[in-house]
Order: sequence, then structure tokens, then C-alpha cells
Amino acid sequence: MAASELYTKYARVWIPDPEEVWKSAELLKDYKPGDKVLQLRLEEGKELEYCLDPKTKELPPLRNPDILVGENDLTALSYLHEPAVLHNLKVRFIDSKLIYTYCGIVLVAINPYEQLPIYGEDIINAYSGQNMGDMDPHIFAVAEEAYKQMARDERNQSIIVSGESGAGKTVSAKYAMRYFATVSGSASEANVEEKVLASNPIMESIGNAKTTRNDNSSRFGKYIEIGFDKRYRIIGANMRTYLLEKSRVVFQAEEERNYHIFYQLCASAALPEFKTLRLGNANFFHYTKQGGSPMIDGVDDAKEMVNTRQACTLLGISDSYQMGIFRILAGILHLGNVEFASRDSDSCTVPPKHEPLTIFCDLMGVEYEEMSHWLCHRKLATATETYIKPISKLHAINARDALAKHIYANLFNWIVDHVNKALHATVKQHSFIGVLDIYGFETFEINSFEQFCINYANEKLQQQFNMHVFKLEQEEYMKEQIPWTLIDFYDNQPCINLIEAKMGVLDLLDEECKMPKGSDDSWAQKLYNTHLNKCALFEKPRMSNKAFIIKHFADKVEYQCEGFLEKNKDTVYEEQIKVLKSSKFKLLLELFQDEEKVLSPTSATPSGRVPLSRMPIKPAKARPGQASKEHKKTVGHQFRNSLHLLMETLNATTPHYVRCIKPNDFKFPFTFDEKRAVQQLRACGVLETIRISAAGFPSRWTYQEFFSRYRVLMKQKDVLGDRKQTCKNVLEKLIQDKDKYQFGKTKIFFRAGQVAYLEKIRADKLRAACIRIQKTIRGWLMRKKYMRMRRAAITIQRHVRGYQARCYATFLRRTRAAITIQKFQRMYVVRKRYRCMRDATIALQALLRGYMVRNKYQMMLREHKCVVLQKHVRGWLARRRYRRTLRAIVYLQCCYRRMMAKRELKKLKIEARSVERYKKLHIGLENKIMQLQRKIDEQNKEYKSLLEKMNSLELTYSTETEKLRSDVERLRMSEEEAKNATNRVLSLQEEIAKLRKELHQTQSEKKSIEERADKYKHETEQLVSELKEQNSLLKTEKEELNRRIHDQAKEITESMEKKLVEETKQLELDLNDERLRYQNLLNEFSRLEERYDDLKDEMNLMVSIPKPGHKRTDSTHSSNESEYTFSSEITEAEDLPLRMEQEPSEKKAALDMSLFLKLQKRVSELEQEKQSLQDELDRKEEQALRAKAKEEERPPIRGAELEYESLKRQELESENKKLKNELNELQKALTETRAPEVTAPGAPAYRVLLDQLTSVSEELEVRKEEVLILRSQLVSQKEAIQPKEDKHTMTDATILLEDVQKMKDKGEIAQAYIGLKETNRLLESQLQSQKKSHENELESLRGEIQSLKEENNRQQQLLAQNLQLPPEARIEASLQHEITRLTNENLDLMEQLEKQDKTVRKLKKQLKVFAKKIGELEVGQMENTSPGQIIDEPIRPVNIPRKEKDFQGMLEYKKEDEQKLVKNLILELKPRGVAVNLIPGLPAYILFMCVRHADYLNDDQKVRSLLTSTINGIKKVLKKRGDDFETVSFWLSNTCRFLHCLKQYSGEEGFMKHNTPRQNEHCLTNFDLAEYRQVLSDLAIQIYQQLVRVLENILQPMIVSGMLEHETIQGVSGVKPTGLRKRTSSIADEGTYTLDSIIRQLNSFHSVMCQHGMDPELIKQVVKQMFYIIGAITLNNLLLRKDMCSWSKGMQIRYNVSQLEEWLRDKNLMNSGAKETLEPLIQAAQLLQVKKKTDEDAEAICSMCNALTTAQIVKVLNLYTPVNEFEERVLVSFIRTIQVRLRDRKDSPQLLMDAKHIFPVTFPFNPSSLALETIQIPASLGLGFISRV
Repeated sequence: MAASELYTKYARVWIPDPEEVWKSAELLKDYKPGDKVLQLRLEEGKELEYCLDPKTKELPPLRNPDILVGENDLTALSYLHEPAVLHNLKVRFIDSKLIYTYCGIVLVAINPYEQLPIYGEDIINAYSGQNMGDMDPHIFAVAEEAYKQMARDERNQSIIVSGESGAGKTVSAKYAMRYFATVSGSASEANVEEKVLASNPIMESIGNAKTTRNDNSSRFGKYIEIGFDKRYRIIGANMRTYLLEKSRVVFQAEEERNYHIFYQLCASAALPEFKTLRLGNANFFHYTKQGGSPMIDGVDDAKEMVNTRQACTLLGISDSYQMGIFRILAGILHLGNVEFASRDSDSCTVPPKHEPLTIFCDLMGVEYEEMSHWLCHRKLATATETYIKPISKLHAINARDALAKHIYANLFNWIVDHVNKALHATVKQHSFIGVLDIYGFETFEINSFEQFCINYANEKLQQQFNMHVFKLEQEEYMKEQIPWTLIDFYDNQPCINLIEAKMGVLDLLDEECKMPKGSDDSWAQKLYNTHLNKCALFEKPRMSNKAFIIKHFADKVEYQCEGFLEKNKDTVYEEQIKVLKSSKFKLLLELFQDEEKVLSPTSATPSGRVPLSRMPIKPAKARPGQASKEHKKTVGHQFRNSLHLLMETLNATTPHYVRCIKPNDFKFPFTFDEKRAVQQLRACGVLETIRISAAGFPSRWTYQEFFSRYRVLMKQKDVLGDRKQTCKNVLEKLIQDKDKYQFGKTKIFFRAGQVAYLEKIRADKLRAACIRIQKTIRGWLMRKKYMRMRRAAITIQRHVRGYQARCYATFLRRTRAAITIQKFQRMYVVRKRYRCMRDATIALQALLRGYMVRNKYQMMLREHKCVVLQKHVRGWLARRRYRRTLRAIVYLQCCYRRMMAKRELKKLKIEARSVERYKKLHIGLENKIMQLQRKIDEQNKEYKSLLEKMNSLELTYSTETEKLRSDVERLRMSEEEAKNATNRVLSLQEEIAKLRKELHQTQSEKKSIEERADKYKHETEQLVSELKEQNSLLKTEKEELNRRIHDQAKEITESMEKKLVEETKQLELDLNDERLRYQNLLNEFSRLEERYDDLKDEMNLMVSIPKPGHKRTDSTHSSNESEYTFSSEITEAEDLPLRMEQEPSEKKAALDMSLFLKLQKRVSELEQEKQSLQDELDRKEEQALRAKAKEEERPPIRGAELEYESLKRQELESENKKLKNELNELQKALTETRAPEVTAPGAPAYRVLLDQLTSVSEELEVRKEEVLILRSQLVSQKEAIQPKEDKHTMTDATILLEDVQKMKDKGEIAQAYIGLKETNRLLESQLQSQKKSHENELESLRGEIQSLKEENNRQQQLLAQNLQLPPEARIEASLQHEITRLTNENLDLMEQLEKQDKTVRKLKKQLKVFAKKIGELEVGQMENTSPGQIIDEPIRPVNIPRKEKDFQGMLEYKKEDEQKLVKNLILELKPRGVAVNLIPGLPAYILFMCVRHADYLNDDQKVRSLLTSTINGIKKVLKKRGDDFETVSFWLSNTCRFLHCLKQYSGEEGFMKHNTPRQNEHCLTNFDLAEYRQVLSDLAIQIYQQLVRVLENILQPMIVSGMLEHETIQGVSGVKPTGLRKRTSSIADEGTYTLDSIIRQLNSFHSVMCQHGMDPELIKQVVKQMFYIIGAITLNNLLLRKDMCSWSKGMQIRYNVSQLEEWLRDKNLMNSGAKETLEPLIQAAQLLQVKKKTDEDAEAICSMCNALTTAQIVKVLNLYTPVNEFEERVLVSFIRTIQVRLRDRKDSPQLLMDAKHIFPVTFPFNPSSLALETIQIPASLGLGFISRV
């Protein structure tokens, strides 16, 4: 394909960068052939022009698609080049925190400089048995591959670990060895891996040192062979060392140190045992101060010395040898301080009595004069004579250093030899796996002979690596029948020839060393003359004539010639060695004796590294001088030989490669330095592997995977039935150049870049399809949206218009109504206003008129009064004038009338004289009389009215008069008072004057006081305002405090409630944990028991001569006894050494003491558990006895009880007689004449019989005490029945009389009398003791009352003190007080617990003694029984109390048919037939009915024998067919049913609630089998655990394939490109497990359990355990497989889980708790599917994933990998956000779930409704010898 097709716009490329090595950029326009410049844009947005090389016109490397970034295998990358490899490693290391990556057959391990939780045993179990490509890269995967290939191919393996110093080589090798030790197991109890690890401290102390790159750098290489036997279990190990850097002993560069052991010695110089070494500070010695850095930060050399000494002890190096080692090391330090004084240019001398040399000679045990002489001289031998020549000071110093290096190298080899002896295998080795931990390629500023040797070794290793890779490629091509074309790869054979061939660098170096006057300069000239311009790999530096350059496979290295000859010669003068050999120091002699014994080309390595061959080499008889010649072999020659031996070993094995990379030089965790990484990748051969892969066909796909991935590129007509032909047709269309791919038998091979091209086409196709889908969907959505909007608009319009019309109509109605309302309202308002105005007007008018009328009235009144006044005045004046006038007029009238009268008289006299005159006068008088009469009437009326008025006025006057009189009197009195007051007024006036003065003073004072008061008032007001403010603040604070107190109280209440709930849950968890611990201990005990049985069988088989004479049977010798009574196991464990002592003539195998101690420890733990349960049972029994005693206080009928007691007494007496007879027989046996060796007091038989005699005597005494107690009970019963009624008295007396009459023997009556007296004394002593106990109890109660009073007073004082404190301090004080109280209570409880523990231990010891005595007594009884009555594996008798019950409905069998019953009903029973054709639990019912008959017969031996045989039979059948699920399920069901029957028919009220009356009649009558119920419960637990293991073994191969790998929803998850490590295909082939397989298996399990009649609750527990196993294994694999962490896989998992939930619903098991066990898996699947971008997403994830730990959540997010380009990766910042949010969550740091965890099982009581009398025994069972009763 043309470059123009790939280098298009938006294509991404890598361009070189001086800082980041490679930078990513994006093309801004298409590249066209001939372009000299590429237009690029960097990721940070900067645009630049990239100029192409005008000569090569090589385009920058293309970047892989994002979907391929972060792959597990670098060979899966489509574009294989340096930037792609570097970027992939960086993304995995920085973003995903993954330190392991495959590169073909190489595992690249980057040192994280941080402890990671990925090396636990759970991870080891997860990788065990898995294919290397199925799991994420890991050192365990490489180790598993090596282990499997060793077992499969029967070929030895090697794991080659290389890398720079500090890259993690040693740690990787250590983890590989740990994996082998864990998965293979050790053939012996001593773990070899632990021994190898124990050797690390000493090997690091003598072989590690501080360098500029690493504080603990290994300065030697090692090859550890781990040996395996035929069963591939570790049996031993062997270590070979290489390349020890001897020069470091005498020289260290700046900032470096010598080997750690020297500084550890100096740091421990003050120890008493080191005083003789005369050590001091490290800066005092020349060999330790040259680097100028004697200390390492964070390292305590003194503590490290302690670890080193402990390691020496563990490896079998005694204290004397250790001190010898330290003497030699101290001597080396003192030797370094030896100085020389020059005599002349050719000679020198040691100063006399030179202290360092003196100390050296003292420590080494050599003569001072000889050593000082030969340090300054050397012996030269010629053909004819020998002479001594002095040497110069420089040569003397070199000789001194050479001697120090030689001593140290020999000591190093001696220690390695002793380590190998400690790891040596005692069994023949069948195969081995070697782990090589060796330097990687090194290049420094100054490179000397050491770097030359290291790089030479790496050249050899790289050649072997290249050949292996090339061989694998060739095998793959030949296997797939691909035309083989020679791949041009770098062959470093020329470089190796340059170094090791004839006339090579080493050859010329050895030749120059042989020259008398050879020098580094002359050697350099020879190199130039021989290789310069003749070999392309050899160059000469421009500016130096003492250096040369070699082009290694990794880089060019410039070596300085200075020092090469001296280091190659490694000259040690023979005379100095002879002086050391003459030493009296034993260890020093051993060092050089070993050197003489092993003289071979491989005995010493360059720089003195001595590999240990697997077999010691026997030297031939050496000629004189041979040793010296061998000793003079150069270091280069020795190293070349040892390297050849190593290569032979590696070539004979299958290699596995681990390349360790150091990410930065500063040891920062998860920091990636691209420059350093590239250097190491080039040096370790990873890029060469990539180049070899890229040269051929690196991308390989199976046809099915290719079809599944690129199905989208095919049309329907292209798809054929033959997948291979379909792929061929499609590829021919997609890729025109047929050289870019090849078709193999099962795979398609692609050249580099072709997969990226196919991915680009696929992505373009998918993108176009997505665009079309988006276009169609968006159009459909828009049309749908438009139609919906249109319909909505029409609907809205319709509703709006209707609404508007309704609104308008409403408006019209409202308008009309408003008008009407307005009319009436306005009318009302106007009327109201009018009325208001009218009323106001009327009111105004009324007021105005009233005012006017009142004014007018007042005016009229005034006028009237004026008129009245005027009238009176005028009347008075008129009257006065009238009177004057009247008097005047009257006077005048009188005068005039007198005159007139005189005249008239004259006239009258005249007229009288006339009649007519009289008539006229008469008429006028009548009128006047009438008028007067009328006037008189009116006047009468007026008179009457006036009279009335006068009367009223008189009355008024009288009252007013009285009033006036009273007023007058009052006035008179007032006048008198006024007079008196006048007098007082005068005095008061005086006083007023005084008071005025005082008032003036008071006013002035008042003013000042008012001023002060105003001021005070102002201040007071200000203070009040402040106080008010403070009060308001205090109120707010008070309210806040009240609110806080309320909230706090509420929080405390809630917290207490939560705490209560949590404590309840915790108690439940503790109960489950305790139950789980007990069941695990039971499981471990059963395993140890089986192991014990096996060892016992082996020991019995190995017995050659049986012991003569008496040999007793151990009653505790039972395989299952410890399960029945846990204390008996200790008895057996203690008895075993005794039996071994008693049988010295028997040849037994060595007892495994570690196993025995483990067994004893386990048994003691189980005994403690049993004892606690027994204590609880005793407490319950005591409660029951107390309740029974209360009931017995009422007068019961004693007849039946007395009869029972008498029967028991008779039985005990018979037992007593029997024991007496046995005692007499034993005494006779002792007194009989026997062989003296048998009957001698010290003979074993005598001791056995004596022990039996003692135990029988003790038992006899116990029986006597029981008889006495029973007889005392008879007496007490007699006394109790005396006060009863006559009827009862007569009856009981009769019974007593009969009972007494039975005692015909006078001796018995006397004995009864004596017993009665003893009983009385016993009762008196009991009464006294009870009285004392009551007094003590009373005293204790008084003390408690006093203490409670004191506590109460103290509490009151504390309460008073607390009330005075502020609320916060009060709460704190109360909490502190509560803590103190709880602490005191805790201490008291601890003291009580310690006391109880002491009591328990004391009772245990007593129980052991009693158990042992009873067991021995049973032995004596068993020896007197017939052989048919002896069962195979008897158990210790259980105390079975007798009970009074009726009995009926049983099965009878003869005792000799017991084994036949067990055989037919248990051992040979086929579960399938029984489960299908018979009722569930039939064997259990039959066994129980047999037990009932034995109970009916009151035969405890038969009951014990039957139950023991039953339990043993079940164990045997499970041991024989324990892998069959049906068998285990069948016997679990029957064991539980048997257990339920024992409970249901036990007679206990708690178990009889659901029984029918008929079933109650079937209860056991004589024996209480509660202890056997516990034994059966333990047996059921063991069977349940075995059932879980069986179903786990069946389900485990299905789970990963069915739950993860198989695509239940086809087409959802696409197959990604894979590398060399092919993963298991997710396409369902024949034999591949699917989800349907799992569900079918679950159906099978469920149907089998239902057919066997297993309890529903137990079925639920089994299903819960199965689902937990499914969830745990699925989640663990998900967490270890990067390819499974994708969105589509999450959907697959969710679907699979839903199918499992549907299965639970179908089986009605949703309430079993099984669904909850899948919650972690469900949440992990949800985590894969949810959005992972924003903070809200992080919050949702944190709240959702509560069943996952923080480590699991972060791991899933780190592993999340998009399958397609349309998915987005999880950002690192998002993961950091999750970690921050989950920082406070307290959960386990463990990554994986414990798939081996078994939930504690319970067996809820499930009574059976089946009547026993209705059960029929089928003839097919072969139980014809059983008869129904």
C-alpha cells in the first residue's frame, strides 16, 4: 500500500524529540510523493514543518490507533517500532499502573518503586493452571508457563531475569520462586522457598553494595536451580554465582560503598563478642572510606547485622563459624590499612611492629614476620634455581589488594557452598527450573574490565535470546506451512568473535599478561594493530591511545585499557597463600582446602565469581606445580569457561525471559523517564525482538477471529460456509499486495502495519455506517419530533382556541355580571354615599340647628332673662313710678274725683232724679258682670295653678331651706375651721418660708441629681442596650447550643442506634466467624486426622518384628475418636511416645514432629472449643436441674423413683462385684510365675498391668462412693416421705420395707448403716460449707452494697461537677468518665476471665486424667469380650444418662450382623438407585430405628457400636467416592436426616413441638444421645465442606468460559487484535463451556439434592455457596484480564447474571442470599457500563459500588479498555478523583475475592412427618436379616 494512503490528513505520526525522545504530531494535509516537508501540529497545538531526510526521504513512524494503545503484548501493535513500544509501556505504567507487559516471549517488568498488592496468595491461585495469554502479564504467568512446560514437555526450564542495577531483578526472581513453592507444594514440611529467602540477608550482606544507582545493588549474578521430584514438588535448590565484583573490596568510586557486611561489622564493633576483632568506625579503614559515603539513608547497619546473623543460624552456620567469618572479614579490613615504606624504586618494607598488620596476623593466626616479608618480596623460579626478589611499593600495594580480594572471594564461595548444603535435596531430582538473576548491559563514563566482562556475558545471552526467538518464529511458520523466508536479524556472533575468538580481545589480553613486561599501553597497541580498520565493530577513540570502542548489540561502549592487565592477572603470590595455609585458624584452612579440591576451568569466574557445579569435580592426580599453573589462569579465561558452562545449561533448558526496566534514576514511584527507558529497552533486547517480529509477519489471526472482527467489511454474498475461503476472498479485495499477508493452516499472517490499515478501513466503514445510521436516526428523530411538534401545535391551538373562546364567553358573562354588579354596586355606593351624606347632612343640620336653636334659645333665654330683669326692673321702676304716679294720680284723682264726685254727685243727684239714666247704666253692668264672672273663673284656674306651683315651690323652698341650713351649719363649721386654719396658715406660712428655702436647696440638689441621674440614665441605657445585645447574643448562642445539644443528642442517639445495629451485625459476623473458624478447624482436623491415619498405616507397614509378650489395645486408637470427644486426641498424642518407648524392638519410620505438633495444636484448639461448648451445656443443664429441683420441692410420688434408685443401686453393686473379680484376676495374673523379663518390676508388661490395677482401684472407689450416695438418697427419701399422708406413707413404707428386706446380708445392712453415718457427716459438712458460702455471699453482697454506695456518691459528685461545667466540657467529662468506667470494668472482666481460664485448664487436666482412666478401664473390659463384639474403630464411651420412656416401633438385628448392616446400607449402597426408587432419607430412618431397638434393649454397648460403625462407614464411603457429587449429597442429606431424627425423638420438649402423639411414643427411653448429635453435626459439617469442594471442582472450569469469555449476546463485543500470547477464543467451539453449561450444571445439582431429600434450608446454603464461587471467580478473572474490562463485556456479564437470577426465581431460591453474593460482580459490570467523566459520575460510582473495595474499583477503571474507537478511555484525573472520594472508606486492601471461602453452615431442625411404623424396607437393600419389632 502506498504511503500516500496512510500519510493523509489527520494521520498521527511520531517525530524525534530531544527531551521526550518521541513526540506525537498530526498531519495537517495529505502527503504526496516528492514532498520534502510535512505540515504537522503537535498535541499542545503548536504547528511546525517537519523536514524529511533528503537522502533517505524516510517518513516519520506512524502512530497506532488508540484502540491498540495499552495492549498487554507489544507484538499486538500494528506498527512495531521504538516510539510505539515506548508509548505503550508509558501508558500502561503511568495511566493504568500496570508494571508488566509482554513483548512476544519476553516479560517486560518496570520497577514501580512502590509496594503493590499483586503478589498475594490469592493472585497466585488465580494464575495457577491458566494459559499464559489468558491472563494479564505477570511474573506469575511466566512462572506458571515454565512450571507447566516442565511437567508437560519433561524438559528443564530457565527463567532469565536481567536488567540494570535497581531495576528489580532480585525481587522478580524471588516472586518466581515463591510461585513455584506455593503452586507445587513442598515434598517435606520444611519449605525450600523459605530457606532460599532466609539466605537473602546473608547473600545481600556479602554480595550487595551501595552504588550511585542503587543503595542495595547485587554485585554478583546467581543462577538458582529449584529441583522437583516426579510429582513435581519442590525437593531442594542449588545456587551458582557469577561475576562477583572483587575489585569493590579494595576500591570504591565516589558516593559508593564496599559490601554491606563490612559496614555492619563496624556498626556492631561495640558488641562484647566483637571486642577481639578490634574494629572501629568505617571511616577508620581504607577499604571502607574511599567512597566517602559510609551511611545509607533509612538503613541501620547494626540491625542488618542482627538479621545477617539470624540468617546464618537458620542456614546451619554455627556461632563458631560465624565468628570465624567475622574474623576473616575484620582481617581484610585491617589488611587494607597496612602501609609500605619505599626503600628505593624497586623495593619497599613494612614499618616495624605495624599495628594493622599485627592485628591481621593475630586474627588470621599467621606469623607476623613471614607475612610482612612476603608482602614486600616475591619468589621467582627458573629452570635451575629459585631466588627472592623485592618488589616496589606499587606492586606491594597491588599484591596486598589482590590477597584481600582472593580471601574475600574464597569466603564468598564458602558461604555459598554452605547455603547449597542447607538447600540440598535428599531425594533424587527429576527436573529443575533455573532462575538466572544477572546484570544487564552496562555503560558508564569510565568502563573497565568489569563492564567488559558483563557486556560480553550479555552478548552471549543476547545471541542465545535471538536464536531462541528466531527458532520460535521458524517453528510457527513451519507449523502453519508458511513459505519460510530468511529474516534478516542482527547476529552478534562477529562481536562475540571479536571478544573470544583467536586473536580476539581476551586472547590478546591473556597473551599480554604472559609477557614479562606487558602493559596496558602495549596491549592497546596490539588491539589497534590487529582489529582497527579490519573489524567494523572495533574502533579507536580520536582523543585517546589507551582506550578502544566495541559496537555491542545495544550500544557503542568505550573501554579504558588502564587496569585491564592487572585485573585479568588477578595476581596472588603463592608465598602469601602458603603463609595463610600455615595458619592455625580452622576456617581459613577450610577456605584454601576447598580451593585445592576444586581446580577446574569453571572454579573461578572473572572478578572471582565462582559458580558451583552440580557435582564436585574429582581432580586427577596433579603433578607438582599443577596447582600453581591452574592458579595462574587469567580471570578472562576463567570467566569465558564459566560463561560457556552457563550457556550450555541454558541451551539445555527452555528459556523464559524477564527484562527489568528502571523507570527513573531517582526511585520516584510511577515516574517514567523516556530517555532512561529507551536506553534499557535497546540494551535488553526488547527492541530487537520487536524488529525481528516486524521483519516477518508479526500480526497473526485465526480465521474465526478475523471473520468476527472484520465481518463488517464483508457483503452478504461474500460470506461462505468455509471461513478460510471467506477470509481469503475478502483479503484479496482489501489488500492488493499479496506479499503483505500469508494464509496458514489455522491463522492469517500479516506484515507490520496491515492490521492498522484494516482497522482504518474498518473504522472508516463503521464511521460511514455510523454517519448513515446517525443521519437516518437523526432524520427519523427530527421527523418524529416535527410530527410530534405539529400534532402538539394543533392540539395546543385547539386547546388554546377553545380556551380563548371559553375565556371570551367567560369574559362576556363576567362583563355582563360586572355591569350588573357595577349597577348595584354603584347604586349601593351612591345610595350609601347619599345616605351617608344625608345622615351627615341631617347630623350637621341637627347639630347646626341645635346649635342655632341653642344659640337662639340662649339668646331667647338671655333676652327672656333680660326681659325678666327688664320686666322686674321696669316693673320695679314702673311700680315705683306707678306708685309715685299712682299716689300722685290717686292724689290727683282723689282731688279730681273729689272734685268730679262733687260734680257727679251733683249730676247724679240730678240724674237720679231721671229713670232713663238708670236703664242705661243697668245694661252696661250686666255685660260687666258676665265679663267679671268669666274673669273670676280664669282667675280661679290661675289661682289653682299658682297654688300648685306655690306648693311645689314651697316644697322646693323647704328642701332648699334645709339645704341652706345645712350649708350654713357647714359654713359655720368651715368658718371655725377657717379660723383655726388661719392660725395654722400662719404657722404654715412660716413653714412654707422654711420649705421654700429648703425647696431652693432641694431644687439645686435636684438639678445636680437630675444631671447625675440623666448621666446615670444615659449610662444605664447604654449598659442596658449593651446587655440587651449581649442578651440577644446569649439567647442566640443559647438557642444555637440548645440546637447543637439537640442535634448532638439526636446524633448520639442515631449513632448509638447505628452502633447498636452495627454491634448487632458485628455480633452476627462474630458468630459467623466463630462458626466458620470452628468449621475450618474441623476441616483442618479431619485433614490432619487423615494424614495421621496415613502415617499410622505407613508406620504399621514399616514394622518388621512384632513385639513379644503382652500388648494392650489402646482404647483411644480411633480415626474418628477426636471428633466425638476432643480431649481424647490429646490422650492419644501423649500416649504415642509412650507406646513407641514400650516397643523399642519395632522398626518404625521417623515421626514427623512438625506434623505431630500441628496436630496437637489443632486438637488443643478444638478441645478448647469443645470445652466452651461443654461449659455452655453444663450451664444449661444446671438451669434445668435447678428448675427440676424447684419442681421436686412439691411433694411428688416417690414410689417409681425409689424403685429406680434401688435398681440402680443393685446394678452398681453388681458392677462393684464385677470390678472386684477383675481386680482379683489382675492380682492373680501379677502373682503368677512368669518369665522374669516380663514380671520384673521394670518390665513394660508389669508397668501396663500396674497402671491398669491403679485405674481399676480408682474406679472401684468411685463405684463405692456412688453406692454410698445412692443409699444416702434412700435415707433422705425415707425422711422426706414421713410427714406425708397415711396412704402415701404406708405405700412408701412398704416399698422401703421391701427394699430393706432385700438386704438379707447383715454385712449389707451394716454397710448401709455405715453409709448412713457417712451421709450424715457429709450432710453436716455440706451444711457447714453451705452456711460458710452463705456468709461469704452475704459479706460479698454487703461489700457490693458498700461499693455501690461509694459509686453512687462518686457519681453524684461527678454529676454536680458536670452540671457546673459548660455543655461541651460536660459532654467531654461524661465521655471521659464513661471511658474510665468501661476500662475498669474491662480490667475486672479480664481478671475474671483469667481466673476462669485457670479453672478451665485445671478442669481440662482432670478431664484428661479421667478420660485416660476410663479408656484404660474400657480396654480391660474389651479384652474380656468375644472377638465378634470388638469393632474395628471403637470410640471412647460417651456418658449416656438413662431416661424413663415407653418404647415401640423398631428394627431388630443381631450384634454379629452389625458389620453386614453397615456394608449393605452404607458402604455398598448406590445413591442413584436409592434416590430414584426409594423414599428420601431411607438409610437414616433405618439406622435410627435400629438405634431405637438398642435403646429399647437398654444396651449401651450396642448403641455405641452401631453409631460408631455408622460414622466410620460414612467416612469410608466418602473417602472412597468423595469426588462424586451424588454420593456426597446423598450422605449429607442422610446424615442431616439422622441428626434430625435423633433430635425429634430425643424426648426434649424443644424438638417435640411438631410431633404427632404417635411420634412422641417413639422417643428414646433410656439414652440421651446429645453428645452423638454433636458428633453427627460435626460430621455433617465435614460432608458439607466436601460437597462444596466437589461442586467447586466441577464448576471452576466452566465459570470463566461461561461467564466471561463466551458471547451470550452474539456480536456485541468485537475481537481485538492480539499478540503472540493468544487468548482463549470467545467464540463457542465444541467443548467450550457456555452460560447454558453452567445453568445445566446448576439444574443437575439442584435436582440431585431435591431427589435426595436434602433440607430446603441446606439447599439454599449450598446454592448461596455456588453463586459465591461463581461471582468470586468471575470477578477475580475480570480484575486480572484487561481485555475483559470493556463496556460490551459489562453488558454480557449483566445479561449472564440476569440469567442466573432468573434461575433462582424459577427454583424459588431468591430468598437464599445467593443473589447478594453476586453483588460485587453486578457492581463491577455496572462500573464498566456507567459514564466515567464528570464529578457527578464519580459520586454516582462511589455510591453505587459499595460492595467493591477501593482497590477493585481503581483496578477496573485502570483496566477499562475500549473495544472500538467510539468509546472513550478513563482519564487518569477521573481515577484520582475516585481515589480521593474513597479515601475515607475503610475496606480491605486485598484486590481479589477469596474464592476458597466457605460460608459457615447451619442445620436448622427439620422434623419429619413420616411415621416410623409405616416405613418398609425394600428387598433390594439386602437387609433381610433385620426384622421389624
